[in-house]
Amino acid sequence: MSEKVIKAALLGLGTVGSGVYKVLRNQKEEMPHKIGAVVEVEKILVRNLKKASAKVENPEILTNDWKTILEDESIEIVIEVMGGIEPARTYILEALNAGKHVVTANKDLVASHGQELLECAAEHNCDFLFEAAVAGGIPIIRPLKQCLAANHITEIMGIVNGTTNFILTKMTQEGMEFAQALALATELGYAEADPTADIQGLDAGRKMAIMASIAFNSRVTFDDVITEGITQISAKDIRYAKELGCVIKLLGVARNTENGIEVSVRPMLIPETHALATVNDSFNAVFLTGDAVGDAMFYGRGAGELPTASAIAGDVFDVARNIVFECTGRIGCTCYKQLPLKKADEMESRFFLRMHVSDCAGTLASIASVFGNNNVSIAQVIQKNKEGELAELVVVTSKVKEGNFNDAMMIIEGMSVVQKVSKVIRVYGD
Repeated sequence: MSEKVIKAALLGLGTVGSGVYKVLRNQKEEMPHKIGAVVEVEKILVRNLKKASAKVENPEILTNDWKTILEDESIEIVIEVMGGIEPARTYILEALNAGKHVVTANKDLVASHGQELLECAAEHNCDFLFEAAVAGGIPIIRPLKQCLAANHITEIMGIVNGTTNFILTKMTQEGMEFAQALALATELGYAEADPTADIQGLDAGRKMAIMASIAFNSRVTFDDVITEGITQISAKDIRYAKELGCVIKLLGVARNTENGIEVSVRPMLIPETHALATVNDSFNAVFLTGDAVGDAMFYGRGAGELPTASAIAGDVFDVARNIVFECTGRIGCTCYKQLPLKKADEMESRFFLRMHVSDCAGTLASIASVFGNNNVSIAQVIQKNKEGELAELVVVTSKVKEGNFNDAMMIIEGMSVVQKVSKVIRVYGD
């Protein structure tokens, strides 16, 4: 086997960075057989040299000066696990301009600046890989670019945020309210001290932008993704969903339709019979449909030190193989189309609507009349709970254009018989 040594630099030594360091060290004896070379971490960029020294075998590889990495011509691969937009973007661009290959787990950066980074990589015949930017240890970027490249993907959807899936699982299985489930997720380390990006759907939105771009071969940025979080979901909504044969999940859904691409992240009712309905706790899953492969699902740990490090190390191995066989830059940007983005009002969905209305004759008929006048068809109605002179009414619509539904809701919210619209949640499926 080749004795070739490929030197790499690691930018960051936090949870994920430490995981990458461990995985590469543990794989050292296997590397010659798997990739035809050995990848050695030559330098690690850290903020605090003293604090980081306890995490590595040889503290001499630590540095707090990016230039020592950039100007070291022996370093061929840069592994960025710092997170955030800056200085990560600048460092990656400088590395690519210097002819170094880059592996990153930075979903924020790829979702916002992916085109710029991929174009820079192509200009210098460099690899720029980011498998770990979506769904942690679950392989999905490489399958989309390689294994499934012969497909026209029509839909890609998934549960791609472990924090929110854990929260909704506890609300479903143990009857917790949102605040209680979030507190538990924070206590157990599933939720960050500031969970905004997770519970507001922003984290999942960035991942969906990346997957949609690759799946549909057309650029989608984070700003193109409609996002809605789970903060307003209640235990009562969960119970109604169960009565309807559904569970509530935070779903990222991207479709390539005749009228354009639509990408969203929203809490949705999904039938209990769907494969994604059984994905619980902090697990993630991605479900896609292609014209040749049919339906396929990828399932596993979507985050964490070693699952994410697994995806990063896999990319590093891929880059190393390309270096050994002198074929770097062979798979770059796949966004060769410029497909339109569908307007929100033109998107179609079913809706779950929960409201408090006057418990008197003609109330349901007047609400149904408003829906009918706006081309909204009612599929199901549940009326169970009473609070004095008010009744709680749950309506599930057939699939309808969002613009029509919104027009109907503007009228319904102003009706004298409607005391309060408590919740509107989309329902996945026809």
